Amino acid sequence: MRLILSVMMLGGWAVCVQAQTDSFPSRPSTLKECLRLGLEQNYSIRVVKNEQEKSDNEATPGNAGLLPTLDLTGSYGTDWGTTKTVARSTGATETVRNAFDQNASAGVRLNWTVFDGFSLWTNYRQLQLLKQQGELQTRIAMEDFVAGLAAEYYNFIQQKIRLKNFRYAVKLSKERMRIVEERYHIGDFSRLDYQQAKVDFNADSAAYMKQQEALATSRIRLNELMANDDVNELLPIVDSTINVTATLDFDVLWNSTLAVNADLLKADQDERLARMDLKKVLARNYPYVKLNGGYDYGLNRYGRSVTRRRENWGLNAGVTVGFNLFDGKRASERKNARLDIENARLRRDELELSLRADINNLWQAYQNNVQMLQLERQNLTAAVENHEIASERYLLGDLSGFEMREAQKSLLDAEERILTAEYATKMCEISLLQLSGNVMLYLR
Repeated sequence: MRLILSVMMLGGWAVCVQAQTDSFPSRPSTLKECLRLGLEQNYSIRVVKNEQEKSDNEATPGNAGLLPTLDLTGSYGTDWGTTKTVARSTGATETVRNAFDQNASAGVRLNWTVFDGFSLWTNYRQLQLLKQQGELQTRIAMEDFVAGLAAEYYNFIQQKIRLKNFRYAVKLSKERMRIVEERYHIGDFSRLDYQQAKVDFNADSAAYMKQQEALATSRIRLNELMANDDVNELLPIVDSTINVTATLDFDVLWNSTLAVNADLLKADQDERLARMDLKKVLARNYPYVKLNGGYDYGLNRYGRSVTRRRENWGLNAGVTVGFNLFDGKRASERKNARLDIENARLRRDELELSLRADINNLWQAYQNNVQMLQLERQNLTAAVENHEIASERYLLGDLSGFEMREAQKSLLDAEERILTAEYATKMCEISLLQLSGNVMLYLR
């Protein structure tokens, strides 16, 4: 009864997996399509793009202070009180009570700093550089996303292949159990052989169930990366193998890293920004020139004067020239700005050294995995042949159940090792392309 129940459960799992393979909805089916959809919908990528747009909006002459300011002003005031006046010549006293004076004014004011030691132009160049940094930051985020989604995509394929291998293991265990059961009933095998075959079948079935969970976890993660509201939606991933590129060239990768790696480019820009900060400090050694002008209108009403009303209006203009003689902190700011330049250069050199170490480590792992993959493919051929021979001998009764199980395990282990080597090689490939700034090739 337990055997029948296990077989029925296994059949149900097979139907479920087959449904995932044959009943896919209309969704992306290749890595390229998954990446494009993810770059369009992923929330983190959309946030980074909005931040880049903010940097673009801020890189204007106005934010740098190159443009004049134009203000419209207006005011109104009153004075209500008592005035007592004593004449010096006669000593006569005049008192005016409840006098009500009013004044109103309006005007347009223009202020423009036309020169301040080139600090304004330095500000503008800094904003342009920060705009480029925003673009680089977006590129870094997109490259990280592409690498992460590609890794999960191939992990999904790996889990599918592993599930297929476990399903094959269950099939082999089921067939072995059938043979043992028939031989047991005719007296060729002992009950111990039959029980051991059942134990092995149940163990393989449990591993198959666990692998289904791993496949579902990877599918949910892919849906999450693509910002799919239904994280449990079935994915029509048509790729059934992990295609490994074994033709990468170290010199090409390293030269590309030095030329286009986004983190290195950002470090170079950080040094340029530090140099611009020094220029802004040195700009205080120059005079400044400011223009101002405007048009004003004024109205005054008097309640205690011989003049009852006065109005004035007209244009006014002026120029201010100044020079800061001493501010007490310029020398320390100049020294610190030079130290910031040195620190930016040191961080850039440290980053290059770190990239060199990372790419060398990944290259060694990549080469080893490529060689291991070739070796494991040879081992798989030998394991398949060994399993076929063992199966024939087992059917003839020349091989024990334990030895048959060992042959089956050797075959499954060989398939697992080759799958692990393929996935590890692919992960090295993705990381090498990311460091060299070429990971976006997966979109082509």
